[in-house]
Amino acid sequence: MRHYLKTSKYLFLVMALVVCSTLTSTAQVKVIFDTDFGGDADDLGALAMLHHFVDKKECELLAIMSWQLEEHAVAGLDAVNRYYGHPDIPIGSRKGAMHFTDWNHSKPIADYFGSTLKTHQVPDATTLYRNILAKARDQEIVIITVGPLKNIQDLLQSQPDSVSELSGMELVHQKVKEFVIMGGQFPSGESEWNFNGNMPGVTEYVLDKIKVPITFSGYEIGLHIKTGEVFNNIDKNSPLYIGYKHFSKNASWINQNYQGRILDNATYDQTAVLYAVRGGVGTLWNRVEDGYCQPDKTGGNRWIKAPKSHHSYLQLKASYEEMAELIESLMLGRF
Repeated sequence: MRHYLKTSKYLFLVMALVVCSTLTSTAQVKVIFDTDFGGDADDLGALAMLHHFVDKKECELLAIMSWQLEEHAVAGLDAVNRYYGHPDIPIGSRKGAMHFTDWNHSKPIADYFGSTLKTHQVPDATTLYRNILAKARDQEIVIITVGPLKNIQDLLQSQPDSVSELSGMELVHQKVKEFVIMGGQFPSGESEWNFNGNMPGVTEYVLDKIKVPITFSGYEIGLHIKTGEVFNNIDKNSPLYIGYKHFSKNASWINQNYQGRILDNATYDQTAVLYAVRGGVGTLWNRVEDGYCQPDKTGGNRWIKAPKSHHSYLQLKASYEEMAELIESLMLGRF
């Protein structure tokens, strides 16, 4: 079990985050969170962080968009929103044929907190995106994606309608300040899930069409940041406990070590949320911005050196252990 505040360097990082949160509190980051919630528990941890940032008035969570077509994903998101006291945060979802996945943690969370919200009861993600962007000021929105990019492709391909005379492409380039994308591997890698999603060509399309700044938090950052075990000691009537325990018991790549307790897990999506809301370049991360990300059809990518790119990717500056302690504290709302 890790012990908080055990090193002077960690204390420095905490103070740096406090300074960042003070600077951002006067101008809250306006966030749309696009997630494949229900599978890996990191989506749940990232959403918990966002709810705490809302409470601290560091961000406005304008909407949550579900990539998942798992039949309990929307109910799980609704249950988390209600638990954290923000039941009015709208949820949008990709539409299509639904399925049930027994190892996903959406159903246990939805069942425990009594949410019965169905996917057909929430707006199509494209419709909700268009409504929010149409009402926003120019370059005001930060879109955080922590799953495959199909919702973004659908938005970009949307046409003018009664909501806005602008196409989705025009709305994105007028209203979005930055995309923060958890996906890919840097400087290169093969078949990362968020870039693959069993949807050949989606990532290629999205990254080719978006011309606003994109910051990538790659697979290689979260892989070695291990969080979750600390949730064995929190309130058992919380989404974090219920979701992470179900994940530890049932996810095939981790459950062989399950002995009735929550296990540490890789921490991908939380890194994107942390950067999007609190920044931390120069303290937590270095930024590489000497090129652009070129994806392929199978979820791989490589970094191509080039001047004047709107792409950049993060490199971890803090240690894995320090980042794990920071992110666990943020998931628990401790600072």
